[in-house]
Amino acid sequence: MSERLRLRLIGTLALAALLFVPGSAHADLRINIGRSVQDRPIVAFRSGPEDAPLEVLVVGAIHGDETAGMRIADRLIQAPPIPGVRLLVVPTVNPDGVAAGTRGNAHGVDLNRNFPYRWLPLDGGEYSGAHPLSEPEAWGAYGFIYLNRPDVTIWFHQPFGLIDRPSGNPFAAHRFSELIGLPLHRLPGRYPGSASRWQTHAFPQSTAFVAELPRHVSGALVRRGATSVRTLAAELASPAID
Repeated sequence: MSERLRLRLIGTLALAALLFVPGSAHADLRINIGRSVQDRPIVAFRSGPEDAPLEVLVVGAIHGDETAGMRIADRLIQAPPIPGVRLLVVPTVNPDGVAAGTRGNAHGVDLNRNFPYRWLPLDGGEYSGAHPLSEPEAWGAYGFIYLNRPDVTIWFHQPFGLIDRPSGNPFAAHRFSELIGLPLHRLPGRYPGSASRWQTHAFPQSTAFVAELPRHVSGALVRRGATSVRTLAAELASPAID
């Protein structure tokens, strides 16, 4: 990490620490983690104690035209805390794309190609931006993850209907695959600049994986998805003793 980037990150984390405000009935806190290009807030909802043995992050959408995960995120926000778990839920890191129904943000940048790990200059539908973390949405998510360093992160996408097998420890992804009823497969390709693969590289002691929902998502799958997140988190927080 360059000195300039390090100082910028320190400033972002210091600001984030000041932005904890009261949230919903079940989430302990609503956390402002950044602003979009068009100045929409990017927020996280936190439930569970600060000293919980397990921290789980769920991101409902990073692409504005893949929003089914936001429905799962909403159910998680409304649910009661999970014993032994600090749960962080970000409905979307791309509110401008959600508002416009576009994959990218208001600059046309695919935010899942804008993270620093193996970033490449890409054009077209996967335009990766002028440089890594060029977009305020990616920068906000980057700083938030560095601040919290979750043990498990689930990034929801569409439309392939599978759980992407991570290159690190696959246990959490495998168990989530069983719970939600979607197959576990490794998505082919390098996916330069992706958020989950950056996390896997930056924090090898934790696990981050992509949950690809199908194109058409029923209410039953939304309910099962939220239940699967909660069950996985509860199991990881209280592993069975042989």
